[in-house]
Amino acid sequence: MIKDNKIGKNIKKLRQSKKLSQDRLSKLADVSYNSIIKLETNGIANPTIDTLQKIAKALDVSVDDLIK
Repeated sequence: MIKDNKIGKNIKKLRQSKKLSQDRLSKLADVSYNSIIKLETNGIANPTIDTLQKIAKALDVSVDDLIK
């Protein structure tokens, strides 16, 4: 089972390391701004694989990097 809080922390850490705002990441990933906020604050319990793939691509990392 995937630990959701870990996904949110990883997204936030990777986003900040690339000096991206939540708004910029949402545009790069073609995911709503609210979804990015909810993911980072654990408001979304089960993000879809499609969403994770879009975010991973925008951050230039693998989906594994987001969920490990």
